Amino acid sequence: MTAGGVPFGARLAEAVAARGPLCAGVDPHPGLLEAWDLPADAGGLEKFALTATDTLAEHVAVLKPQSAFFEAYGAAGVAVLERVIRHARDAGALVLLDVKRGDIGSTMAAYAAAYLGEGSPLAADAVTVSPYLGFGSLEPAFAAAEATGRGVFVLARTSNPEGAALQGAGTGAGTVAQSIVDAARERNAGARPLGNVGVVVGATITPGELRLAGLNGPILAPGFGEQGATADDLKPLFGDVLAAVLPASARGLLKHGPDPAALRTAVRRTQDELRRVIG
Repeated sequence: MTAGGVPFGARLAEAVAARGPLCAGVDPHPGLLEAWDLPADAGGLEKFALTATDTLAEHVAVLKPQSAFFEAYGAAGVAVLERVIRHARDAGALVLLDVKRGDIGSTMAAYAAAYLGEGSPLAADAVTVSPYLGFGSLEPAFAAAEATGRGVFVLARTSNPEGAALQGAGTGAGTVAQSIVDAARERNAGARPLGNVGVVVGATITPGELRLAGLNGPILAPGFGEQGATADDLKPLFGDVLAAVLPASARGLLKHGPDPAALRTAVRRTQDELRRVIG
């Protein structure tokens, strides 16, 4: 198990207490590489990703690389992602790898080994997963996370408009998204201070859409920053579980690069806004 046998929920709570709740994304989007005056190739990817990581990781509790933007460059891109994970850990940040994997049986087990298995070069402190082959199909990821002290964030109600129809569909006992939250709540029962199973809930959804009380796990909240949600939007949406929320910002921070000083200023300003609302 990682970090001397301490579960992910406890490590996350400690990191947030020390550094605040901001989750900084590292998304090497081609448009951002261009804005940083870098070529859209493996060399530009490496310069962008390592500059962002080495500047941001020492100031935030959680760093979230978006795997797809690395995978787009093949083996060279994946090698850069491995370096990002190592650099972020060396700087004291927890790494939440945004991979959104979801499959069944041995295939899901292989994904779990790749991203949650001890000794894997791609193993992060936590990963995002998709439950839309059934929440139970994620069992290999839950088992691997529990065995190694890592975490899993399950997509529940995402910030993209296309997700609303499926995730908001009725099940007879609520919505699809609510069923995912309820299943995560069951997985986290009895854990202290937080369970290892988080959910992804967009910061742009309608307040009151989900019942999150008693989740006893972390909530990754994309949509904060460049996608339109502000710090003041978080309290009406998350209410009593606000302390468990990780507001995620990528472009809202990265647009201030490539100057490291400007990136650090953007992080401090964002953290101050969140501290005012969350504490």
